[in-house]
Amino acid sequence: MRTFAGINPKYASKERAKILLQPIPYDGTSTWGKGADKGFEAMLDAAENMELYDIETDCEVYKYGIHILPAIKTKSYPKAVFRAIYNKTKKLLETGKFLTFFGGEHSISIGIIKAFYEKYPELSVLHLDAHADLRPIYLKSPYNHACALHDASKHANLVQVGIRSMDVSEKKYMNRDRTFFACDIQKNPDWIRQVLEKLHSPVYITIDLDVFDPSIMPATGTPEPGGLNWYQVTNLLANVFSEFEVVGFDIVELAPVAILHHPQFTAAKLYYKLLSYKFCKKFNR
Repeated sequence: MRTFAGINPKYASKERAKILLQPIPYDGTSTWGKGADKGFEAMLDAAENMELYDIETDCEVYKYGIHILPAIKTKSYPKAVFRAIYNKTKKLLETGKFLTFFGGEHSISIGIIKAFYEKYPELSVLHLDAHADLRPIYLKSPYNHACALHDASKHANLVQVGIRSMDVSEKKYMNRDRTFFACDIQKNPDWIRQVLEKLHSPVYITIDLDVFDPSIMPATGTPEPGGLNWYQVTNLLANVFSEFEVVGFDIVELAPVAILHHPQFTAAKLYYKLLSYKFCKKFNR
């Protein structure tokens, strides 16, 4: 049995682990750069070369237990993929474990978030991304990666961070008061506090890795210039975990590039960092 970061199997059993990691290597609706279906395995490879002590939180969070679930693998049409992910998430929410998901492209989040807002009617969704993803339908499907947050915008308190690319048609679906464009973040030293003011518990987090500037995260389907840096993203997330009840998260859109290793290492480090923020309560903000 392969374990996250090669941790001792005693920390990886489903019964003992407090954390479940659901891989969803789906890349069926991406429209430019392909390869997000290879992202999870690349992230796992990188994680095996990662130090498991987190300096910031003074913690080895793997000891809380991380269990990798069998991947949701389907090459069916987008609506069937959505249903499979939604139904699986509903079942996972009954386990009482902390649920984490790794894509795959961003359409996987539609079914996940629907299951979460049905369980938590007051749910806030924190969306970190280069793209607004608010189209109601794209290429004849509402289950396209370009539609990833449209349903959430109608049923949850959606707060979007890092946006720097969108179609004009998406403006009518965007809550400007809860959207933090990357160009504005660069000029606003108070932006993290302002994001926090728009959230309330419980919080679900969905992270498209293209929220990062492509200088540190080039391995995505649609890299956009002008993104956030590592500490902007992690400082925001540390504050969110510190102030709110975070009930789950997903990370999507890692499309590995053969000659580069740092993007998948960054993704593995980000995944582990979020777990440290969730479970290691001794650090100060």
